[in-house]
Amino acid sequence: MPDPVLSVRKLRVEFPTRRGTLVAVDDVSFDIAAGEVLGVVGESGAGKSMTGAAVIGLLEPPGRIAGGEVRLAGQRIDNIGPEEMRKVRGRRVAMVFQDPLTSLNPLYRIGEQIIETIRTHATVSEAVARDKALRLLTDVGIQGAAERIDAYPHQFSGGMRQRVVLALALAAEPELIIADEPTTALDVSIQAQIIELFKRLCRERGAAVMLITHDMGVIAETADRVAVMYAGRIAEIGPVADVIRRPVHPYTVGLMGSIPDIASDAMRLTQIPGTMPRLTAIPQGCAFHPRCAHAFARCNVERPELAPRDRAAAACWLAPTTVTAEAR
Repeated sequence: MPDPVLSVRKLRVEFPTRRGTLVAVDDVSFDIAAGEVLGVVGESGAGKSMTGAAVIGLLEPPGRIAGGEVRLAGQRIDNIGPEEMRKVRGRRVAMVFQDPLTSLNPLYRIGEQIIETIRTHATVSEAVARDKALRLLTDVGIQGAAERIDAYPHQFSGGMRQRVVLALALAAEPELIIADEPTTALDVSIQAQIIELFKRLCRERGAAVMLITHDMGVIAETADRVAVMYAGRIAEIGPVADVIRRPVHPYTVGLMGSIPDIASDAMRLTQIPGTMPRLTAIPQGCAFHPRCAHAFARCNVERPELAPRDRAAAACWLAPTTVTAEAR
């Protein structure tokens, strides 16, 4: 197997406070290959966005990487200086945010912003950069790109702005794209278009993608593999089909059961009792045990590690037999 584009090993993110150190991401490991989309899913507060921010070097102070390592194409990037990290972030890693206006300057025409990005990372003339910007806008589905390239961000709809942001992310031909809830603010029909666009462009360009979302529907349509996060840790990880059809961890089982199924005769959706624990109150043992119907004494005191199950892995003392059987 070729080396992964992104390799994260035992990543730990901490926030020092007056009351002690809060652990937002704890012992998270995963790889993403070229052309692969890894979906990262979970409730708000699960640590999804924090993991993405740590990978790309955008943790807000006093947040810090307190352990583990992040490698991009074999090169360690979690311990490099801010100036060097800015070069990596601009040239080799791109970020797509939920709100397109976070990435677009409202005072500049979209063409100017794409051209500036291209010329920052490649020694080309403005004319060559403009031609490339036009091709990018066409690739992401902007109709009449030659006319729209000189428009301002406010002259585009939300879906069109997200397409522009994707063109901006692809301008430097990055090896890795981190997309944080890129379709949440869009209506369903536009979501489907952006998802299809994402899949096509990433396959064609061979970029590795970390897709952060709370929407399992987006994961099912877009990702090759999925990592389910809970309370700062990965609860289950594996190929999308395996995790969706045969979930092992009780939390994943609950997430799958909460999705409406038109073919099902069930009168009620599955409900997971309780809420995600606060960082100040993560329980001992398995963090999910207060909400788990299958918890027993060991779950209260000993934290399970990810254990292989076929092509997937789950952090549960009951995996792979009991939970799967009862969930069915």
